[in-house]
Amino acid sequence: MSDLHIEKLHPDFGARITGVDITVALAPETVQAINAAIDEYSFVCFPNQPFDDEKHLAFTQALGAAEPSHVALGEEGKIEYFGTIGNVQADGTTIGNDHKKTRFLTGNNMWHTDASFKPVPAKLSIMAAYQCPAEGAETLFVSNRAAYDRLSADMQAKVDALVGVHDYVFSRSKVGKGAVSPGMAKTLPPVHQRLVRRNPANGRKNLFIGSHVRTIEGMEEAEARQLLDGLVEHAVQPDAILTHAWQPHDLVIWDNRCLLHRGAGYDADRFRRYMRQTRVSGDSPSLEEAD
Repeated sequence: MSDLHIEKLHPDFGARITGVDITVALAPETVQAINAAIDEYSFVCFPNQPFDDEKHLAFTQALGAAEPSHVALGEEGKIEYFGTIGNVQADGTTIGNDHKKTRFLTGNNMWHTDASFKPVPAKLSIMAAYQCPAEGAETLFVSNRAAYDRLSADMQAKVDALVGVHDYVFSRSKVGKGAVSPGMAKTLPPVHQRLVRRNPANGRKNLFIGSHVRTIEGMEEAEARQLLDGLVEHAVQPDAILTHAWQPHDLVIWDNRCLLHRGAGYDADRFRRYMRQTRVSGDSPSLEEAD
């Protein structure tokens, strides 16, 4: 880690890392140091890293197995490792606030963890910023590790044993009827995940919650919703939030195992936004992880 210049961003988590060019092939010890920083800080930002898709994918694969996009697989039946966040289309044109794709992406403005609705939940998200609005479009993050630590001992004991039901159709239904196509819904049935996970590198526990969690296994619906909503409210206290204001050439990695995040929204009628995201797959279903 000595070659990485690390500036901590929040008392609970987060770091800005300089002193390394991650757009080129990396030495194994550098990859090891970056993965160690992710385990330690959960959110890492590398500023001034001019990426393109080829370099982005190579960097992703250096950190782990690239995860196929559930959108491309569900809607088009193809393997694609990138997702576009924003309103700039492949031909350079933009779509506005009223477009179906823009409305669908407002689902990202709810507190969530990426791809928790997959049998093997995503480990990392890796976002490269290219065009950023002058107003809005920040991404807010909180640590579910710090949130777990703030729970009482009795509440920790309660949630340790619980299993959540993660349901993509449930979460995306909040942005409008028919937001998820039948083909995508078929590829993403509800899955069961631990409500508390443990980082295998440092042993620290964290909540695994967010907008994709529909209910809790074996619990009455009203009781489950009260608990889930209360845990999110507990996690996202104002002083727990790290707000990232994107700049062109930012490369940001966040650990989906232990962070919640949400978009702040922006005016797609006024501004251009173009971000490209990949993910690193998790290692196993959460129910198979060690206690």
